[in-house]
Amino acid sequence: MEIIPQCVVALTWTLKDTLGEDLDVLSDPVEFLVGGDDLLAKVEEALQGHAAGDTLHLHLEPEEAFGDFNEELIFLEPRALFPDALEEGMSFEGTALPEGLSAAIPRNRMYTVTEIYPEHVVLDGNHPLAGIALRLSLTVNAVREATEDEIGRGTAGTGFFKVQVPVAGNDTLH
Repeated sequence: MEIIPQCVVALTWTLKDTLGEDLDVLSDPVEFLVGGDDLLAKVEEALQGHAAGDTLHLHLEPEEAFGDFNEELIFLEPRALFPDALEEGMSFEGTALPEGLSAAIPRNRMYTVTEIYPEHVVLDGNHPLAGIALRLSLTVNAVREATEDEIGRGTAGTGFFKVQVPVAGNDTLH
């Protein structure tokens, strides 16, 4: 079956930065809905017309992937408002941030603690790969028709293609 919108593809990939450093390796196939919310637009576009067994090599500029780095998404907040067990690298959903933080912090983002000072904490609302050009080598392992449920939800259930900041107990990048 050829890849068209409203089908499900099972993909594996290796994601690297432009220096060739591995950022993520997905060795077991994961299903994504083409024509839904699961994949980056540039990835969907490149997949069109391919079939199981095909391998693609893509170069994604920041604006085609996770956006440019935005200095306005860096916030310096009082340390006393955070849990004692706070560590650099921890992440928080914006809706789960402690009470009393700046009202300017958008609550629809994920935030990473990038630095901890005795009196302040630095929160970064940028995607961890914001501002980075990426190299993506992906293999199409299978293609199938999407179910009505998948089409209605806009996803095959795995979430859209994004590299996530590790959240307590989840150290994967996909």
